[in-house]
Formats: sequence, structure tokens, C-alpha cells
Amino acid sequence: MNSQTDVLVIGGGATGVGIARDLALRDVDVTLVERDGLAAGASGRSHGLLHSGARYAESDEAGARECLRENRILRSIGGDCVRHTRGLFVQLAGDDPDYFEEKRAACAEIGIPTEVVDANEIRAELPAINHEVERAMWVPDGVVVPSRLVAANAADARDHGAEILTHAPVTSMTLEEGDGEPGTRKISQVSIGGEPERTIEPEIVVNAAGAYAERIGELAGVSIPMRPTRGVMVSVEYDSFEPVLNRCRDPDDGDIIVPHDEEVVLGTTSVPVDDPDEYERPDWEVERTVAECSKLVPDVSERAIVRTWWGVRPLYEPDEAARGGRGISRGFVRLDHADDGVEDFLSIVGGKLTTYRQMAEATADLVCEKLEVDAECLTADVSLPNADDPEQLDAYVREFDAGSPTDADLVGR
Repeated sequence: MNSQTDVLVIGGGATGVGIARDLALRDVDVTLVERDGLAAGASGRSHGLLHSGARYAESDEAGARECLRENRILRSIGGDCVRHTRGLFVQLAGDDPDYFEEKRAACAEIGIPTEVVDANEIRAELPAINHEVERAMWVPDGVVVPSRLVAANAADARDHGAEILTHAPVTSMTLEEGDGEPGTRKISQVSIGGEPERTIEPEIVVNAAGAYAERIGELAGVSIPMRPTRGVMVSVEYDSFEPVLNRCRDPDDGDIIVPHDEEVVLGTTSVPVDDPDEYERPDWEVERTVAECSKLVPDVSERAIVRTWWGVRPLYEPDEAARGGRGISRGFVRLDHADDGVEDFLSIVGGKLTTYRQMAEATADLVCEKLEVDAECLTADVSLPNADDPEQLDAYVREFDAGSPTDADLVGR
């Protein structure tokens, strides 16, 4: 079977479906393919934090401002795809007080609302917190339910004319002579395997495959150097725990606790991997994460572990090298492979779940420029479909096989 489309998006995580939704709302003909169910990669294997920007405030002002803006947008359009918790940055005995002050001042400069509370106040509100807490700072962090978020974006894209194909891996690409400079090429056909086996003839191809972006690039003969890193998440039984907790120190293993209804998710580690499919899942990462998080809330180490999973971050090698590695904001990079001799082939790499919509908008803007489509982005103002109906959102999750370990306890499957 052969089909044609203006835009083929490869990758069914938050960014890929966000691009499909954005383009569909601009009346662009778009097809999205994903080798598994939606949200199978980093989006659905994260800790699910909705960043306020505070984590990056002192290290990356621009990235923090992006997070703050997208946090507010997602709270507005996301409904039950988002949990409206708060967040705390906690200073324990021995933590650098200057780091706390630097973060607080940076948040104030950016406009991230904060409220500093002393040890007595925070212990009264959170009796389970380590008695060595010295002070803490409230910030507007929240929690994303990625299965619902990804599935709702896909449903809206489909309702506006997009075709969403799951369990549809890209198996090969055919390139022909391009229309531009001599020696340039263009992707004329993309072969899709799985049950929807077909050949797609696109005008533009967008590579939103996350940690697999390098592999997709290889099919088109371009190099996309990635530096994927794995991180473990550990979900433990813990009822009625409201705020996200962040250890107020330089980012390190086991410095975040993300609340769910009857569980909390402990995270995380950061270890380079060579292959985003095949990598070690050692016990020491679980043990270290639990041990470090128990310094925030001591009794998490006594709670039953419900499930453990690893995610692989889709980090872009040149960007990571320039930024200096862990602790610096995970920015995103938009690549136009015309610079590599392949016309109408774009990649979007890096980034965070919180900024998926902005990443999609930036990519869709470039696509529309190439297609000469004069249409504005609408995704910041148009709510996701049935956003306030969790049963319908969960029906979308089932429709697109978008269930993920991150929110397995929150989503009715």
C-alpha cells in the first residue's frame, strides 16, 4: 500500500504527537508513525515532573523561563493530564546555604513564585520530612500524567485530520536527487513495517524519535550524534503525599520525590548508555536512589516497592558537551538537514517533557515555512480534547496503546 502526506512525523512521544497536533490544527496534512504504542519511550518512562523552572533557575535562565511558561500553559490546557501539586526545594543540614539563596534569587529574577518556610513550618505541614530540614522553598511544580497527555494530543491531531499509526516501525528510506543545490538529496519514500505495512511518500520528514533519532538519521544518510543516558525510577507505596520534593543542591542521584495518589516516585540516576534498547538495569541504581531519597523522607526506605523502571534521556551530544553535562538545563535543538545535504528532513532532539509543546511549535513553524503555509500556532490556547474527563482520556490511552510505567497507578487501563 502506498500513501502520500505533506508531513511524516517519526516518533510517538510527547514531542512527536505535539508536532502532529500543531500541524493538524494548522490544516496541514500529517501522518505520524511510532514503532510501538504511543509514549513508549522517554515520555512514558520519566518521573513525570511538571517543571516550574526552579530546578534550572540559577544555571539556565532561558530554559527556566521556558519551563515556567509551559507549566502555566499545560495547567491551562491539560485538565486531568496534569496534577496540580506544588513543589518544595528542601535544604538539609550540610547542604550549602549559598546554593539555596542563589536559587531563590534566580527564581525571583525570572518571576518564578517562591515562598521560603522555616524548619518548624515545613515539619508541621510534612511530618514525614527529615528532621534535619533547615528550611525549604515552595515553587509551582506539578505532575504530568504522560499517558493521558500523549494520547490526548494524538486524539486531537486525529480529529483534525492527522493519521496516527502505532506499531509501525520505519524500516527503510529511499532518497532521490533533490531540488536544490547539485548533490543534494530528498527522501522520496519511507517504508513502514508492522500491521499497517505501507510505503509513504512525504513532502517533509520530521524525526522526533527521541533517543532513536540517530538511527533514523542513519536511514537518511545523516549523522545525528546522541548521548543517551539512563535513569531509574522507583515507585513505592505512600498514601496522600502532596508536594514534589527536590533536594536543594546541585542535581545528583536520588534528589527528587514525585507524588501520586497512593504512591511516590523516587528518582533518579544518570548513566551513559550505548544502545537505548539494550542496557544494564543494575540493582545499585535502585538502592542508591532509595537511599538518597530517604534523606528527604526517611520512611520511603521502609515502604514496599510497587514497580521499578528505567528511562533513556534523548540527549544531543554537541549540546550536552557545550552545556557541561548533568545539572544544566536539558535544552532542545532543532536540526535542518538541508545543511547535511538532505532537503526537507528535520530533527528535533533533546528537551524535556514540560517543554514538549514549545518544541512542537518550533518544529511546526519551520515545517510551515518550508510548505509556505501561513497559519499561526494554536496549541497554547486550545485545550486538549476532553481534558476534564479522565474516563475519556483513559479511553484515548487504550486506543493508542499509550500506557506507560510512569503513571500506571493513575490511569485506568
